[in-house]
Amino acid sequence: MNVLAIDSSNITMGIAIANQDIVLGELITNVKKNHSVKLMPAIEYLMNETQLKPEEIDRIVVATGPGSYTGVRIGVTIAKTLAWTLKKELVGVSSLELLAQNGRFFNGFICPLFDARRGRVYTGLYRSKNGDIIKEKEDTIIQLSDWLNMLNDLDQPILFLGNDVRLYEHQINECLGKENVETHVTKNQSSPSELAWLGMRKRPVTSIHNFVPTYLQLAEAETKWLAKQEGK
Repeated sequence: MNVLAIDSSNITMGIAIANQDIVLGELITNVKKNHSVKLMPAIEYLMNETQLKPEEIDRIVVATGPGSYTGVRIGVTIAKTLAWTLKKELVGVSSLELLAQNGRFFNGFICPLFDARRGRVYTGLYRSKNGDIIKEKEDTIIQLSDWLNMLNDLDQPILFLGNDVRLYEHQINECLGKENVETHVTKNQSSPSELAWLGMRKRPVTSIHNFVPTYLQLAEAETKWLAKQEGK
C-alpha cells in the first residue's frame, strides 16, 4: 500500500509518501509561508522524486486539526479533492495526536500544545504504553491557566510538545515547577512519515463526503457574525 500523507494544519508543512516497508520520501518546512501556494507543488515534487504516479497512491492521510483555520482547510480540501478525483481511500488523524507521537519513549504524560490566542491553547493529554500513544484526555481548547492547574494535580512529569510551547514556557514552569517539565526543540514539529504510519495502520477509512476538519472552535469572523445575529 502506498500512502500520501499531508499536514498543513500549523506553520509546519509536511508531506510524506510511504508504504508498509519504507518511507519513500518526506518533505518538511517550518517557516511562515502560504500553504495554499506551496502545498500542491510540494506534493508534485515528492511524487516526481519517488517516481510514483497518482494512480499508484492507494490512500491519502491528512492531519485534520486543530490548528490554523486556513492551514487546516487547505490540507483537508486538497486531501479530499485528491481522494475524490483519484478514487482513493481517505483517512484523518488529529494534529495533536500526531504531534504526541514524538513522545513515544517518554515515561510520563505527553502534552502536545498549539497556541489558540487570548491565553487559550489547543491541547490534549497522552501517554505512551508499549510503544503506542494512548489518549488520556480528549483534545480541547482551554485557557492555559486552567489546563496547567489540572495538570498540576496529576503530580507526574509532563513532556510538552509544540513550537508554541516557547510562548508559554515561563507560565508552564512557574505553575508546574521546572523540574517536572520537559521540552525538546527537535521534537516540536510533527512528522509526516508518522502521519502516514498512523493512517496506514491505526485509523479507519472515512467517507469523503462526510469528512470534516477539527476546529474545536468557530473562526473569529463566524463568532462575530453570530453575535451580530443574536443582537438583531
